[in-house]
Amino acid sequence: MDNAAIVTTDRLGRDQIARRRTFAIVSHPDAGKTTLTEKFLLYGGALQLAGSVTARKNLRATTSDWMELEKQRGISISSTVLQFDYRGYRINLLDTPGHKDFSEDTYRVLTAVDAAVMVIDAGKGIESQTRKLFEVCRRRGVPIFTFMNKLDRPTLDPLTLLDELESVLGIAAYPMNWPLGTGFGFKGVWDRRTRMAHLYERTERGAYRAPVLTTGLSDPVVRDRLNDDDVYRTTCEEIEMLEGAGAAFDPAAVLAGRTTPVYFGSAINNFGVQLLLDGFLEHSAAPGPRMTQTGLIAPTHRPFSAFVFKIQANMDPRHRDRIAFVRVVSGKFERDMTVTHVRTGKAVRLSNAAKLFGREREIIEEAWPGDVVGIVGNAHFAIGDTLTEDPAIVYDEIPRFAPECFAYLENPVASDFKRFAKGLAQLLQEGVIQSFELAEAGRRAPLLGAVGPLQFEIVKYRLESEYGVASEVRGAPWTVTRWLDPAASRENLLVPTGACLASDAQGNPVLLCVDDWQLRYFQDRNHHVQVSDQPFTPDSDRDSVALSVG
Repeated sequence: MDNAAIVTTDRLGRDQIARRRTFAIVSHPDAGKTTLTEKFLLYGGALQLAGSVTARKNLRATTSDWMELEKQRGISISSTVLQFDYRGYRINLLDTPGHKDFSEDTYRVLTAVDAAVMVIDAGKGIESQTRKLFEVCRRRGVPIFTFMNKLDRPTLDPLTLLDELESVLGIAAYPMNWPLGTGFGFKGVWDRRTRMAHLYERTERGAYRAPVLTTGLSDPVVRDRLNDDDVYRTTCEEIEMLEGAGAAFDPAAVLAGRTTPVYFGSAINNFGVQLLLDGFLEHSAAPGPRMTQTGLIAPTHRPFSAFVFKIQANMDPRHRDRIAFVRVVSGKFERDMTVTHVRTGKAVRLSNAAKLFGREREIIEEAWPGDVVGIVGNAHFAIGDTLTEDPAIVYDEIPRFAPECFAYLENPVASDFKRFAKGLAQLLQEGVIQSFELAEAGRRAPLLGAVGPLQFEIVKYRLESEYGVASEVRGAPWTVTRWLDPAASRENLLVPTGACLASDAQGNPVLLCVDDWQLRYFQDRNHHVQVSDQPFTPDSDRDSVALSVG
């Protein structure tokens, strides 16, 4: 390739990177995360009717919740990638599970994004899962945009909600708009940037874009819509107070994670959704550099590199295959390219790559930094793997989490053992659960560990629905997991009654305890052994404290 061609390619790459936005939507369960996801698709033109997928007419079948058990329970269990174009941007939107038992999957997804939209139920304020997810984002330096949802229902005072953000989460909050009324009297929002009121009309089930009237705050139509002089006067006073506070909007503070832009609205009624989407795209950043074991790799770095952050089998019963979700970090992905699978050192041809939209897929020819690509069919990929044209690049993005629930998984039908073993191996490779081997002999059933007990139900459901085998779950008593320093001697360890030693799937030594008292007992009597809630690595910081998902 001559110099002119290289310059043209580099310029094209910079333009492609600049228009990428990759983000996740996170929230406490029932705050409206999946609803907001679908409304982004509606306003982004990816759906013509909220609640529908392509030609489907079932208003209850959301785009992002594709697993049958998700529909039965009405919760998001599996993270979903949705890619679409809007106003010149290529958007990679990652919907995540809200249920606390699936925190580990959510946290893995947060390694693949450049920003997050945090959804808060305005009637409840900041809840426990919100705090945990926020802390993960903050530790990773992920910018956060906040959507105060459900303004069409009784809510906390808007000023109280802002104060909670600052006092509970410790982040500055800058309201980008302000609600015009709340509850049944919620009529729209005041856009602080344009100084215009956006008055919305409800549509049936929020299936279509909400008709909106834009006008000045002093327009009599605003007072008429609010239908209450006291509400109108209070709203005007609050807006005047905000404008007089003197704090200017600081885009750099947003990108640094010190300030969260706050938007008010109602996702179910489509109030404020487009203002949030447009504001996010304007104030968020394009993909940035990522740390490797040898230093930062910029998106403009010419060799292709990416890492696997999620694996999912049998997303589509018509295909019954396996997809590795890959976040592109640098260079240009091209279908049929050959890369190094760093963990094994083998050359791999990436021939079957897909653009993803829920469980729908479309073959793609190229992708750029920020994009999420589905690599179909490679059985050797694992979560955390690096794929690259430059073998010196190794990403270490994916954290491990200490299970808090344990169970033995029994195979009640001996003739189904091969299918049982195959299905379990697949689920372990996806990271749905973790496996452990006890130091004591005589245990034949696999010991599984999970962040929450609902994950065992998922294992049973998927073994039956995808592999046609029954299984039985028998609970185990341990709730505390700590990895032991492998360099320390494990001879003559004093282990309290009820606790036990084990090893994880990689052979790392592990201590399993029934409660925190047993852990303290072990530490008090075995001072020479360091423990951690993540596996030790040769260059790990033994003094650091890993984030617990509990």
